[in-house]
Amino acid sequence: MSELPVVVVGAGPAGLAAAAHLVERGLRPVVLEAGAQAGAAVAQWRHVRLFSPWSELVDPAARRLLEPRGWAAPEAGHYPTGAEWASEYLVPLAGALGGHVRFGARVVGVARRGRDRVVDAGRDREPLTVHVVTADGEERITARAVVDASGTWTAPNPLGGDGLPAVGERAAADRIAYLVPDLAAEAERYAGRRVAVAGSGHSALTALVALAELAERHPGTHVTWLLRRGQVGNAFGGGEADELPARGALGLKAEAAARAGHVEVVTGFRTAAVERDGEQVVLVSQDGHRLAPVDEVVALTGFRPDHSWLSEVRLELDPVLQAPVRLAPLIDPNAHSCGSVHPHGANELRHPEPGVYLVGMKSYGRAPTFLALTGYEQVRSVVAEIAGDHESAAKVELVLPETGVCGGSGVFDAPAEGQGGGCCAPAAVEVLTLSTPPAR
Repeated sequence: MSELPVVVVGAGPAGLAAAAHLVERGLRPVVLEAGAQAGAAVAQWRHVRLFSPWSELVDPAARRLLEPRGWAAPEAGHYPTGAEWASEYLVPLAGALGGHVRFGARVVGVARRGRDRVVDAGRDREPLTVHVVTADGEERITARAVVDASGTWTAPNPLGGDGLPAVGERAAADRIAYLVPDLAAEAERYAGRRVAVAGSGHSALTALVALAELAERHPGTHVTWLLRRGQVGNAFGGGEADELPARGALGLKAEAAARAGHVEVVTGFRTAAVERDGEQVVLVSQDGHRLAPVDEVVALTGFRPDHSWLSEVRLELDPVLQAPVRLAPLIDPNAHSCGSVHPHGANELRHPEPGVYLVGMKSYGRAPTFLALTGYEQVRSVVAEIAGDHESAAKVELVLPETGVCGGSGVFDAPAEGQGGGCCAPAAVEVLTLSTPPAR
């Protein structure tokens, strides 16, 4: 078994960092990436600027691999875009890993060799088999361990408020985008139009800021922000209390856009249907509230993991978050902000199937607010465990920057005080009375 490679699924930040740690420990990684380049998913949100600086976006083992090859680290305090993160770090890192990384290789299944998930006998003595589809056909790779760093990018949450697509959502797919619009490339799609933005996370705030700036240049642009929660509350984030300054500044910019009148907010709105109205669509909430027709919808309601190709290995997942069961209580958004997450590694990420680990964004399941720092510490610990260095695997150290917001999204989803019980208070347009803070 020790002669077999460790298969890493995904050549994104966590997957390539895992490969760098494996190489450093003398183990042989095989990185399988479905896309055509390193950071293929990152490249799809190339126009979005991260709120983590370069100092927090480069894995230590990756740095040790890159620097002897002449790679110069970008300015530590600079905040790169997705395009810069991919081109200046992920692509060179994949190059340094050389033949360990394969592109155009889609993993479609993982199993214990000769055993489906029901069979106990001899299971612990057999390696894993990874089923791969490439342009040349199918193949099987025998592996000592599998590190799934495939992320969640390909599985965005739907617009529907109950976690399933709203009635008519699929039919209106040409009017709905599930990523932050690249207004430098597709301004014509949104300029002078009525746009609805659904979601309350950092992606939604990023879209609101970009669309508000577009509205300043094109006065006919109208933006409606849809919140499932009963009130705006601290949807703008922690502001100056956020220990990631760029993350706090994002919320302040979105708040300023609302104060300037560029954003109308509808609270308590959980989409149940999308209806066609000529070239526009009408969003209908579960209580029958109908919005004015809009030209475009930007649904930024988070992502979810795809476990379908892991169906023949024994995973132990939390029934709510779809995250590893030992990790889930640490990241439950009903109770935690990003900064309250405890250090975690191989122990929290293990499953009943030996040698199978979910890392990176996928390890969080449906929980939000994942930072690169978290993924890098996860893979360091997991690789140490695979290498048999249990002491190092257990010494997990991770200090995350506080968001400046207390509580979790489950609390945020509650209706405003006085609106009645349950989650079904009628949707209402909230007029934001945002006072200017006193001068300091």
